[in-house]
Amino acid sequence: MKTVGIICEYSPFHNGHEYHIKQIKKLYPDATIVLILSGNFTQRGLPSILDKWTKTQIALQHGVDLVVELPFVFATQSADIFARGSISLLKALNVDILVFGSEENNIQMLQELAHIQCNNPKYDQLVKTYLQEGVNYPTAMSKALESFHSSTITSPNDLLGLSYVKEIIKQQAKIEPVTIQRTNDFHDTKSTSDIVSATRIRTALKNNEDISHYVPSDTLSALNEHVVNIEDYWPLLFYRLSLAQTTIASNQTVDEGIEHRILKHFPECSSIEELTHKIKTKRYTYNKLTRMSLHILCNFTKEEAKEIPYPTYIRVLGMNQAGISYLNSIKKNCPLPIISALNQMDDLCSQIEYRTTAVYSSTFTPEKRKQLLAKEFQKKPIIQKNTL
Repeated sequence: MKTVGIICEYSPFHNGHEYHIKQIKKLYPDATIVLILSGNFTQRGLPSILDKWTKTQIALQHGVDLVVELPFVFATQSADIFARGSISLLKALNVDILVFGSEENNIQMLQELAHIQCNNPKYDQLVKTYLQEGVNYPTAMSKALESFHSSTITSPNDLLGLSYVKEIIKQQAKIEPVTIQRTNDFHDTKSTSDIVSATRIRTALKNNEDISHYVPSDTLSALNEHVVNIEDYWPLLFYRLSLAQTTIASNQTVDEGIEHRILKHFPECSSIEELTHKIKTKRYTYNKLTRMSLHILCNFTKEEAKEIPYPTYIRVLGMNQAGISYLNSIKKNCPLPIISALNQMDDLCSQIEYRTTAVYSSTFTPEKRKQLLAKEFQKKPIIQKNTL
């Protein structure tokens, strides 16, 4: 029996994610599906629109067998570090296959490009050259690859997929990467299809548009209860910046002197979005700037990131009977401790997880905030008795 891995954020879970799981079940009908799930914050530096426990419950209801948390340390980083943490967890969980969505849907091309990145020193030198010209990293990477291969990629999902394949090679993981054709365009903001990107859905929510055609009913119900908005954290970020006149350069992602632009412009801004636009240059993508704000907000430092190159534990958020059986079959030989609550693992990675949950929960009601913080230490995995 095969074990198939998925790496997702589910912010929020939508029809495209449901399609992804159904396609996996068609390709591998008897497989156990293991999800590596970003917790309370995402790779773009945004707070997850729904909390990790709500996302876990929805994932289990739609056919995932085992949900494992991707720690904040990896979930909120660049594609390469995000992939490093995710692949490391899948490798430790002895997963056979990784299935991810792709616009190009050409795994051979991704593997060829990944081998160039891993094995060609001239590629690294070219990337440095383009960065010195002032372009951002994704552009420098794409331009460097064009010098060695006739194909190039620009879509966020294919760039992330390339990072997955590269990490599989680097970590010598016995994981087969498989792509599924994406049915929507990341940049499409006016799709009439019932499958659109999470970005499109978040934009629709911001504009008070109807999203009922794009998400399953359980996601819609959860979104009607509470939606997390990045701008709710602006007062806390403003306060952090006002206190940190000389310290934000130590925060992860803050580099090349951009702290001076941040400290110059934040007093005149009234939102995170406005600050991002004020400090934007061609050297930085909007995603990197948002991650930068998040790392300042949570006081996540370069030193902390350096101390945790790989996940130090496997934290189970939820599972069904198939997931329980699979976990029991591998735990004896698993190279990482398997935990369900942070009090079972007192190390820097778990401490950062709790600290950032405190930040995430700060915009909730006092009762909900208390629940979210308590769950970090007390919550047992969600057990799903029946799946679709």
